[in-house]
Amino acid sequence: MSQPTAIEPIAPAGAAPYAADAGAIDDWHAQAHDAVARRLGVTPEGLSGTEARARLGAHGPNRLPEPPRRHPLMRFLAQFDSVIIYFLMAGALAALLLGHRVDAGVIIAVVLVNALVGFIQEGRAEAGLAAIRSMIAPRARLIRDGRPASVAAEELVPGDIVLLEAGDRVPADLRLVRARGMLVDEAALTGESVAAAKREEPAAPAAPLGDRHSMAYSGTLVAAGQARGIVVATGRHTEIGRISTLIAAVEPLATPLLRQVNAFGSRFTTLVGVCAVLLFVFAVAVRDYGWSEALMAVVALAVGVVPEGLPAVITVTLAIGVRRMAARNAVIRRLPAVETLGATSVICSDKTGTLTRNEMTVRRLVLADGLVEVEGAGYAPEGRLLGPAAGDPGALALCRAGLLCNDAQLRLHDGRWSVEGDPMEGALLALAAKAGLDPAAERAAWTRLDEVPFDAAYRFMATLHRDPEGGTLIVVKGAPEPVLAMSGADAARWEAAIAAAAGEGQRLLGFAMKWLAAPPARLSMADMAGGFELLGLAGFVDPPRAEAVAAIAECRSAGIAVKMITGDHGATALAIARQLGIAEKPHAVTGADLDRVPDADLAALARDTQVFARTSPEHKLRIVRALQGTGAIVAMTGDGVNDAPSLKQADVGIAMGRKGTEAAKEAAEVVLLDDNFASIVAAVSEGRTVYDNIRKMIAWTLPTNGGEVLAVIFAILAGLTMPMSATQILWINLLLSATLGLVLAFEPAEPGVMARRPRRPDAPLLSPFMLWRILFVSFLFLVAAVGLFEYVTRRGDSVELARTMVVNAIVVLEIFYLFNVRYLHGRSITWRGVLGTPAVLLAVGVVVVAQFAFTYLPPMQEIFDTRPVAFSDGVLVVAGGVVLLAVLEAEKALLRRLGWFEELK
Repeated sequence: MSQPTAIEPIAPAGAAPYAADAGAIDDWHAQAHDAVARRLGVTPEGLSGTEARARLGAHGPNRLPEPPRRHPLMRFLAQFDSVIIYFLMAGALAALLLGHRVDAGVIIAVVLVNALVGFIQEGRAEAGLAAIRSMIAPRARLIRDGRPASVAAEELVPGDIVLLEAGDRVPADLRLVRARGMLVDEAALTGESVAAAKREEPAAPAAPLGDRHSMAYSGTLVAAGQARGIVVATGRHTEIGRISTLIAAVEPLATPLLRQVNAFGSRFTTLVGVCAVLLFVFAVAVRDYGWSEALMAVVALAVGVVPEGLPAVITVTLAIGVRRMAARNAVIRRLPAVETLGATSVICSDKTGTLTRNEMTVRRLVLADGLVEVEGAGYAPEGRLLGPAAGDPGALALCRAGLLCNDAQLRLHDGRWSVEGDPMEGALLALAAKAGLDPAAERAAWTRLDEVPFDAAYRFMATLHRDPEGGTLIVVKGAPEPVLAMSGADAARWEAAIAAAAGEGQRLLGFAMKWLAAPPARLSMADMAGGFELLGLAGFVDPPRAEAVAAIAECRSAGIAVKMITGDHGATALAIARQLGIAEKPHAVTGADLDRVPDADLAALARDTQVFARTSPEHKLRIVRALQGTGAIVAMTGDGVNDAPSLKQADVGIAMGRKGTEAAKEAAEVVLLDDNFASIVAAVSEGRTVYDNIRKMIAWTLPTNGGEVLAVIFAILAGLTMPMSATQILWINLLLSATLGLVLAFEPAEPGVMARRPRRPDAPLLSPFMLWRILFVSFLFLVAAVGLFEYVTRRGDSVELARTMVVNAIVVLEIFYLFNVRYLHGRSITWRGVLGTPAVLLAVGVVVVAQFAFTYLPPMQEIFDTRPVAFSDGVLVVAGGVVLLAVLEAEKALLRRLGWFEELK
């Protein structure tokens, strides 16, 4: 829950003017906090906006220096650090030594084009990821101009009064002036694994960093409690700024899939090298080729078959996927999450704000004397209390308790009411207004003296007040069970009302109060032991998001199970689950049920259960592990510091961008900018599309490379004239790797991408279908190239014309095969398939223009030894592409009719 809004005096009146050299002081921990306030010129109302801007100009933004980035030249040279590239450069050197300068130039051009593509796209990926990181930059809650506010952490200046609670990342070095149950994880600075306890009293001047209990340092995490502190150092003057100049590095672009492809490339290159040597020996020793001619042919073949651009293209595809997901409000913090999202089979989601709107409204009050229904919706303080008990003093007392034990504020902006703070507390403020209470006047009359902040361990919040007549009162609000226990009420008497409200999807809070004879110095847990008067219960509703209902239906069609994990009452969670359509008949278990289930039996229970209610962070961790034990790929959502373990344990941790703590975001691979479940499903769809596009590129690259190479190998083995020269093979490789080889990265999702079952996480990169397709298409290319060459030469035309037609035929076949590969899971001959995408049409246009130049432009004819092709021969070449597309469509249809398609896929 959010911080109190009342500003307590933290410095005497007439504080000394601000000292601009305050950042040079390094013993803030040893000074009394009122002395710190005087030194920094802090008033109880915090800094004014004008003063904050002036200090920001003097001290600069609260951020560390930008991390050093690789020089562009070093990033360019890194593109050549590959076994595949070494192999190609060796081929270029061999061609140069043999006097084949054109061939050497084409090989070098292939390498340079690949390096430039990788260099440009890697630079764009780095810039894109850096921009995406800025989308989830941390914010800080503080007091400015006497009011609570939220600003970007980099706008903090010395003298700002910052508010902290569990789960926050400390945004600057703070001298604490108030701490309640404050524990801070300082492992980043001290290496201590145990959270450090904090309090307001000064520490010893010589205290080491880990013993400075009066300080909270930038970059550390608040593990428990609440606090208020004065900023004493920002940016490079902080402790973390002194010991580190690198707060964040560029996201690594090497993912498991990319490493798998690189390893495949290395093994493939080695195999190609061995085969090239054997083919060279055979050509010279058996077929009597000249060794120079044979060597150049073998070098060209090796260059043609090696998929040198595949790693760069996969990196491009992943980077495009990251940008697409960001556009759909899912920010990827770590690139491997792009791959994993596509294989997700279970999504474990919180309820509030993710599956529901997170706009709470009090719908019902349950009092000892009856029920009160409440009008209105959302946070607008408009409506009435209805029912026979609406005018009872008990109803007014409950509404006042909800107002006092409350840290929220309601704001009216552009005609819309919103809450600054906890949504349920905002609903209680609206309830108080509906009961005729003025929140500002009531809070001023009932002065807050102290509080026990809400904690998941005991599930309530308590505040200590002085009433207008000078009496002392403790007000408690929290889960019904602990509140009923404090008041000694007969739980059985209230169970029916609790069950009825929960069955309607209402979340319940209990309210109680206790008068004290004298105010304690501090409110403690000992004061909560008993003696409270139960005021009643309030039932809240939070309607499901309409888009979440549609997204869950999409998950079910995609074979993705959705599990709701919530701290709500079981009946409440079940009611929401039924409204969301999580299952036909959703089944729920509670945390207490889970405690009785041994780990050996938990996997089956987790698989068959859709709703987990009254759960703790430990329960969430057990559930995720149990689901993973069944072979599921689990995506887990969370927003609090206590969710961090389960977010890290999950295959994909998804943090909430709006309500999520910095601890949750740090532990997650994905951050949702809108906290919306539909954005998770959109990200899964994008993940599937990314993986599909990578498979399409492999399915296009390997058989097209293999087909042209097999044609030449067949000619050598059969003793025939080679259907293409070495230079022409290199031309094909240069032209197509820079055009058609890239466009599949931009492909949109195939129809029905979310109607398929999730892929297995251990699925090989080359599925049986892809292996079959590589062999089948390579064979078709072989038949087309050799058949066309023999046809043209036997009708009496020159070898040069025959080779020109074969090169054009190979390019046309690769274009038509590209249109087939665009739809691996469905029919390619559709209106949408024929039209293509802008990227595909642009690439095809470039290839067509280049081939016309290759065939008809005199300088190109001289370089590549080509001849003009007659119109009728051009029609024949294009007809070959049409036949290839028809054959492959018939092959997919036959496999599907035989029932083999899904099995092979």
